[in-house]
Amino acid sequence: MLPPKPLAPRKGRGAVSNVQGRYEVNGREGFDDGWVHDDEEGGAAAFKTHVTDEYAKTILSRNASPDIPFNVSLNPYRGCEHGCIYCFARPTHSYLGLSPGLDFESRLFAKVNAPELLRRELAKPAYVPESIALGVNTDAYQPCERQFGITRRVLEVLNQCEHPVGLITKSSLIERDIDIIGAMAARRQACASITITTLDPDISRTLEPRAAAPARRLRTIRRLADAGIPVSVSVAPIIPFVTEPEIEKVLEAAHDAGAIGAHYVVLRLPWEVNPLFQEWLQAHFPDRAQRVMNRVREMHGGKDYDSDFSMRMHGEGVWADLIRQRFSKTVERLGMGSNGSRFAKLDFSRFRKPLVVPPAPCRQSGNATGQLDLF
Repeated sequence: MLPPKPLAPRKGRGAVSNVQGRYEVNGREGFDDGWVHDDEEGGAAAFKTHVTDEYAKTILSRNASPDIPFNVSLNPYRGCEHGCIYCFARPTHSYLGLSPGLDFESRLFAKVNAPELLRRELAKPAYVPESIALGVNTDAYQPCERQFGITRRVLEVLNQCEHPVGLITKSSLIERDIDIIGAMAARRQACASITITTLDPDISRTLEPRAAAPARRLRTIRRLADAGIPVSVSVAPIIPFVTEPEIEKVLEAAHDAGAIGAHYVVLRLPWEVNPLFQEWLQAHFPDRAQRVMNRVREMHGGKDYDSDFSMRMHGEGVWADLIRQRFSKTVERLGMGSNGSRFAKLDFSRFRKPLVVPPAPCRQSGNATGQLDLF
């Protein structure tokens, strides 16, 4: 048996493998039997994107995490084609029996009934309005949104009900919805955050391969700010020796583009994100891979990741303190730290329940293709 070939980057993809999900019963181990070959150009075979319609049962997710500035979120899609190797949502694909690796960024699910579910949720007599974070787990403006338009239809519902919303994205597609977001922002019912991890297009191309280029995101900040939409910059994640040297430059560029607030998160490696990220490091930065992981462990008490609420976002120790000081001093110098939580200032006092509420779907014994229900 021949040893496995070294993992090679795939063009347009963040992950370099399809690691096994933690819930799979049978284990898999790769090896080279001499029959499988890469394409003629010498690169790994391409992974095509497939999007499946999903009819969700619920649409609002609630959390009680003390380190997150919102309690309610809405995610129109499962999986994300942006392919960010550091994405903390990758392990959720394990619940679907799929890999958090290449499957997460190529086998997507669109919650096509999200606007209808949201209307029904807002219409409930017991519903109490509070700011909804849109596109937190996976990006609400990833490429397939151009085809499905679910995010825009969700915003239309929120706008009609005068319900506050906060958006976070690394896509310029958010500019398409400035007409809605701008109108809501004028009533203090909307804000936005643009994630900028690095200003280096070469690093960005491998780190988050199908997201907008850094320069394009800066233009998006400018367009949102010019439209009167409060916009902040999310410098996340900060990766030692990869994106960490650019902290000050990213903040300065975002400030010059019109951002009025900023926050950061250090690299998090929960569950399958850990082996995926380390594979990425070996494929793209083999010369510094060990140094990066040493600093990551130093910020998490000697472990690759510590999920404790008190340290998972910002870490602990000398390196974490240094990052905290650099970030806070730059934010203070630029005058970007006086706005507090962007969610806390949104107004939900004028919320009104939807006038039209779609009926709940009835259980059917078959479907349009004539397939009978087993039960």
